[in-house]
Amino acid sequence: MLDRRQLMTGGAAAWLFAATRRARSEPSADKLEPLFDAFVEADLDASPEEATSLGLDTGPRARQRSQLDDRTCAAIARHKRRTAEQLSRLHALDPATLRGMDRVHYEVVRFGLEAADVAGKRHDYGPAGAGAPYVISQLTGAYVTIPDFLDGQHPIASPADADAYLARLAAFATAMDQEIETVRHDAALGCIPPGFLLQGARAQMLRLRAAPPSTASLVTSLARRARQRGIGGDPAGDAARIVRDAVYPALERQIALVDELQARATNDAGVWKLRRGDEYYADSLTAWTTSPLAPAEIHKLGNAAVADCASQLDALMKRQGLTRGSVGERLRALFEDPKLRYPDTDAGRQRLLAELNARVQTARSRLPQYFGVLPRAGVVVKRVPAYMEAVRPGGYYQPPSLDGARPGAYYVNLRNLAEMPTWMLANSAFHQSIPGHHVKNSVYQEARLPLIRKLAMFSAYLEGWSLYAEQLADEMGMYDRDPLGRIGYLHGALLCAVRLVVDTGLHAMRWSRERALAYYTAALGAPAATAATEIERYCVWPGQACAYLLDKLAILELRAKAKAALGPRFDIRRFHDAVLSCGAVPQRVLAMVVDGHLAAARG
Repeated sequence: MLDRRQLMTGGAAAWLFAATRRARSEPSADKLEPLFDAFVEADLDASPEEATSLGLDTGPRARQRSQLDDRTCAAIARHKRRTAEQLSRLHALDPATLRGMDRVHYEVVRFGLEAADVAGKRHDYGPAGAGAPYVISQLTGAYVTIPDFLDGQHPIASPADADAYLARLAAFATAMDQEIETVRHDAALGCIPPGFLLQGARAQMLRLRAAPPSTASLVTSLARRARQRGIGGDPAGDAARIVRDAVYPALERQIALVDELQARATNDAGVWKLRRGDEYYADSLTAWTTSPLAPAEIHKLGNAAVADCASQLDALMKRQGLTRGSVGERLRALFEDPKLRYPDTDAGRQRLLAELNARVQTARSRLPQYFGVLPRAGVVVKRVPAYMEAVRPGGYYQPPSLDGARPGAYYVNLRNLAEMPTWMLANSAFHQSIPGHHVKNSVYQEARLPLIRKLAMFSAYLEGWSLYAEQLADEMGMYDRDPLGRIGYLHGALLCAVRLVVDTGLHAMRWSRERALAYYTAALGAPAATAATEIERYCVWPGQACAYLLDKLAILELRAKAKAALGPRFDIRRFHDAVLSCGAVPQRVLAMVVDGHLAAARG
């Protein structure tokens, strides 16, 4: 197993860091790090929630632990001005004098700032320049994010932390009222969510409001953790009073606002209906995917990918005796087959976890054939804690601790094993753990990156790698004796192809929600409720669903380029190390990194 110092002696990483050392004599290189530090400080000053999430709300920032982000129109305008000012300062440097990782860092930060600046100046609605037009929906808004933030990220280790929690609880009411201001501003510009999204938001708000204050999750979270820490006083009583007197009245004002908007909403699903909607979607695609492709190109690419995946599935299913109906109908039959589920019992859950852990460890044993840098920390498949199952997704990855003492974890939600067909589970595990998120995160976590780079979490790169890793798992032989598991892998590939078609269909081709649902269910055989959740997510975050496959295809294209350029000298391990060691980057920067890898490999 190579460590970071060994990695730095060869391949693209050696080229990157050697070039960086040479560039340190250049004035622009000397100015880069303090400039990035200033950007991070300014952004953290504006976001107490981000400071807490990063564990940086201590020392001089301790005051931020009792604050929430400002959600007013004025705060959105300040953010746009800050982006423009940071971009101007970055442009003052001469990128031609930068080499290696300094140039990579510069280009990554420039891409993010330029995309945000263009979208921010072009669009005057939504909490961000592009990518998320609706302040409040079934997935967005303080009523969604703040309860989870307070429970999962706000620390309770001392009486001062409990007091800060109470201050933030009171600020939660303020945040919801600030959102009312921004929603009214946006509505005046014609930016109103589709009626079906408002219905979902209203239903969730009512559920949040339904609990008596003393049993609300906002109260019980503080009470449980204060009790565990032996914190005296009556923090639960104080929290219940704030919920009763401030939070719930503000929530009721948001419910009234949603009712008001509902009377003006249509069920048009795509952002094409918004002011400069086509440009908004194009800017959203740039932000989410980092790809230069236009919606029509993505739609065409998606249709071709759907046909290819369906053809592979059809052939594989026929070899397994599955011949009746369309590919989607046969997938639906697999979803519904009770023989392809673990027993919905404690024993069934234990068996599921044991078998997935065994699959992941087998994949780990094969990593040296495909990676030069191997993850130091282990990874385990664990059950989502039972008390959290109702509000957590089907699966998610938690990185290891920085010192490696705590392994990474793939948490799988076992609330209902009917939701977890056996043939789909391995693909999800490989995506979330090895060779997916865990491998990527381990190399990324150990990389020599400035803080601003570790905060630049490009969705396309992160999810594109893990989708690529699903294919890599197949190439590693993980399905050689598991044809149904390979069907699960191809189903995952088909899902991401369908996303290209549906997302562009909704936002560029003016598809209705119903047309998108019909296409999705026919192609994937998915239950109607699952399909509706997915389609409505695409309506909230236009372009995000395209990030997965577009970046996977970019990685595959770069791999093919490297193979053609190097011939017998091509080493898949060095290619993977180059792709991962640069951290999360947009597509054009990843291409630059691979070009550096090729130059180093040629000698």
